[in-house]
Amino acid sequence: MPTDTMAAEKITVYNLADLKNTTDDAIPNYLNSIGFTQSHTLTDVRLALGYSAFALAAACFAWDYHFGFESTKYLTAAAVALYTLLNGALTLWVLYAERGTVYVGTSRATGETVRIGTETKKNVPEYFVTVEVTSKDGKKAELKFARSFTEWFDVTGRFVAAPFQTMLVSSVPVIAKADPKRAAAALEGATADATGASEGAAAYSPEVLEMLANADVSVVGSAAEEATGSEAAAGKKGGKRRKA
Repeated sequence: MPTDTMAAEKITVYNLADLKNTTDDAIPNYLNSIGFTQSHTLTDVRLALGYSAFALAAACFAWDYHFGFESTKYLTAAAVALYTLLNGALTLWVLYAERGTVYVGTSRATGETVRIGTETKKNVPEYFVTVEVTSKDGKKAELKFARSFTEWFDVTGRFVAAPFQTMLVSSVPVIAKADPKRAAAALEGATADATGASEGAAAYSPEVLEMLANADVSVVGSAAEEATGSEAAAGKKGGKRRKA
């Protein structure tokens, strides 16, 4: 189950790298908990290239140490050339294959695959997100959005999961489909906000609103009943006035 608890560890709220890294780490934790199967292919390839280059350098040192430079100089020259190729391949892989990707996973509910890349810009306290969605038949769609870190970090530097997860379901339809209760409850809360229903609904993408409109009535209804029950309980607690 997705967690709404606040992270125990504090970070420096003025450090963009800490803000980004902490937020990036929360993405797989949440998506894996709502039925996504994570793919580690990109990371595995990067690790394979990196460890291969390291192993080659270690082997080169070992044979030079044991047999001397003169007897292994041609072998060392070949190893240096191969090491250069491996590091070049690693650099190209990070720049053009990974492209800032922090998560790749497939929804078990719909079969759609999401690839999420994130970045920050210097002196801009915002989280820039690019989501590439690939359907089961291979069609691709891309979403881009940016949100302020203050939406899910409090003033002390603690990460708060609930608003971050709500931001994801309100922005990405495939995530909303995987967590319909959160999407429905979040929309219910937004439309009931004192600022007005139109402003609350405007925070949701048209695709998410359409998905919620066609969602299972029992799911949306249960979320609404939970919210109504909470309001009723609150009313019973503080509804009576003491007579003068």
